Amino acid sequence: MALAETIDLESRVEAGDHQALKLWLRLLACTTRVETVIRNRLRSEFGTTLPRFDLLAQLEREPGGLTMGELSARMMVTGGNVTGIVDQLEGEGLVVRNEHPSDRRAFRVQLTPAGRRQFRRMAAVHEGWIVDLFEGWSPTQKTQVHELLATLKTHLASFDATPAPRRKNKDSA
Repeated sequence: MALAETIDLESRVEAGDHQALKLWLRLLACTTRVETVIRNRLRSEFGTTLPRFDLLAQLEREPGGLTMGELSARMMVTGGNVTGIVDQLEGEGLVVRNEHPSDRRAFRVQLTPAGRRQFRRMAAVHEGWIVDLFEGWSPTQKTQVHELLATLKTHLASFDATPAPRRKNKDSA
C-alpha cells in the first residue's frame, strides 16, 4: 500500500463496512486532496488563501456587491470570518465597502477595479489547476460523475431542515 493511501480516513475502511460509508470517505478523501492542492498553489502562486479567493469569487459574480451577511451565507462561514477577510482585502485595495441603498446598518462589499483584475488573473490559473486535477477522467466519466452527484445533491436537500431521527439506545429500551 502506498504512503498516500494510508494518510486519510479512507484507509481505515474495512471490507465489511457499509457501502455508503466507503463512498462518503472516498468523496471526503478526494475533496480534501483537491482542496489541499488548491490551497498550496494559491499560497505559493498568489500569496493568498482559499477563503480570500472564495470571497473574491462571490463578489465577481455580483457586480452590485453583497452584504456581509450575504457573503457569510454564501461562503458558509461566520460573519466574523467574513469581516476579517474583507478588512484585509479592503486594506489591499481589492474591495470597498459602500453604504447599502436601503439599509443604513449594512454595507455592500464590491470589488475594486484592481480587485476584479487580480481575481480574474487568479481565476484563470485556478481553472487550469482544476482541469489538470480532473484529467484522470474522460469527458464521459466527468459527465457521469457530475450527473450522479447532482442526484445526490437533490436527495441531500431534503435533509437540510430535517433533524436526524433519534436512535433508541439498546440500554434505554
